[in-house]
Amino acid sequence: MKREENLNQLADSSKTWDIAVIGGGSSGLGVALDAISRGLSVILLEKADFAKGTSSRSTKLVHGGVRYLAQGDVGLVLEALKERGKLLQNAPHLTQNQPFIIPIYSWFDRAQYSVGLKIYDWMAGKLRLGKSRFISKSETVRRLPAVKQEGLKGGVVYHDGQFDDARLALAIAQTADEAGACLLNYVSVRGLLKDEDGKITGLKVRDELNQEKYTLKAKMVVNATGVFADKILQMDNPDAARMIQPSQGIHLVMDLEFLGGKDALMIPKTNDGRVLFAVPWHGKLVVGTTDTLREKAKLEPEALQKEIDFVLETAAGYLTKAPTRADVKAVFAGLRPLARPKEEGAKTKEISRSHKVIVSESNLVTLTGGKWTTFRKMGEDTVDHYQEITQELLAPSESFEMKLHGHTTQVPEGHWSVYGSDAEAIQKLAEKDEELAQKIHPDFPNILAEVVWAAREEMAVKVEDVLSRRIRMLILDAQAALDSSLKVAEIMAQELGKDSKWIKQELSDFRKVAEKYLIKA
Repeated sequence: MKREENLNQLADSSKTWDIAVIGGGSSGLGVALDAISRGLSVILLEKADFAKGTSSRSTKLVHGGVRYLAQGDVGLVLEALKERGKLLQNAPHLTQNQPFIIPIYSWFDRAQYSVGLKIYDWMAGKLRLGKSRFISKSETVRRLPAVKQEGLKGGVVYHDGQFDDARLALAIAQTADEAGACLLNYVSVRGLLKDEDGKITGLKVRDELNQEKYTLKAKMVVNATGVFADKILQMDNPDAARMIQPSQGIHLVMDLEFLGGKDALMIPKTNDGRVLFAVPWHGKLVVGTTDTLREKAKLEPEALQKEIDFVLETAAGYLTKAPTRADVKAVFAGLRPLARPKEEGAKTKEISRSHKVIVSESNLVTLTGGKWTTFRKMGEDTVDHYQEITQELLAPSESFEMKLHGHTTQVPEGHWSVYGSDAEAIQKLAEKDEELAQKIHPDFPNILAEVVWAAREEMAVKVEDVLSRRIRMLILDAQAALDSSLKVAEIMAQELGKDSKWIKQELSDFRKVAEKYLIKA
């Protein structure tokens, strides 16, 4: 993906795009992927970096949603299980089969979860990842050495998917780009163009890096901006009612020793009825999440102290060694774009996670709600409206079968796995230049060649793009990321032709962001 080449496409004011997508998170990328699979011309604009918001801050699970099954949302679970199975086939380098264990402390829980998870297995059909089963206390302790043993009867094992969310977003963007879509980060939408009938005909946009302004024509415009959807809806109609209810989820990252083993821990009922996961991920343990209503959508939300305390206290109830604030390597917060409930006071866990596609009077198409696992289906359902808006014939969706960028049957070992078939090319950069074979940080396997690759091939233009989303150091160990920022900035400056003033500004910008990921002891 070359940003300059894509900017040149944007500058061609004579072109009319079939679909213009606003938003470069999982929703917008799903729309772009599906549209390009049907032979439509597509441009996607993201005001920050791809997956900068909610889409890089998930629990890292590709899952059907065990708790949605408990709530009786069978349709959502069936759809998610189908998408989960296909995604593991289409992106084997970015996804994996993750065994989970629910520790059982009462015989009633054994019966309840054993039956529920058998139904979950059955619903997945041919795309099932493994059979759920009850395991003895001794096997539970062997597989989860740090689990609390007092009163432990055993565990129920089940299987779900795990993934690297920001890297998956990037792979979807690269797949769409290779198929002919034009995708741009750091380009914001400043206004909507309309004809004399009030129908949308295009967008006014601005490149946030050089402040250049452009206009583009499009037959259909999709608002896929997640928690920011209301801003675009109000740009379309200043009197539009608010549709989005942001709900914050936080995750704490700590050393893997707090859980031990390769299995994930699922706590199905915390004291306020939420589900808590402790998941091994990139050599660390990710523990979360919370569900706190927030009134304002922010690009860089911060964890509340009460949320941090809640996760630590809940985890302590199940682990032999209770984690403390000092043990937390990073904390990250994300905002879910839930559909605002009609009834006041509805709890967020009661608000549906299923997605909605809404077409306004101006023909603005807005995609809201949903979850990472179903990103592709959300895209398909959105693009289905193209025919009704343009009166043009629409080819069937082909995105279900599309292999994602980097797809390989020989997934590389270790941290190279997320690059898939690109890993070899990055390793060759390091072979040609010894400096690029150096580690970015002594505690992480990543090397400087990955920074060069991110700048050349993955549209990374800021230090944060590299340390947060191209390699995941910021959310794995915020202090390590801060310590690595100068090295990364210097390599990027060489690649991007930037000067010492740029380096200084980037280091200042990155520090402001990284400090939000450091936990205050």
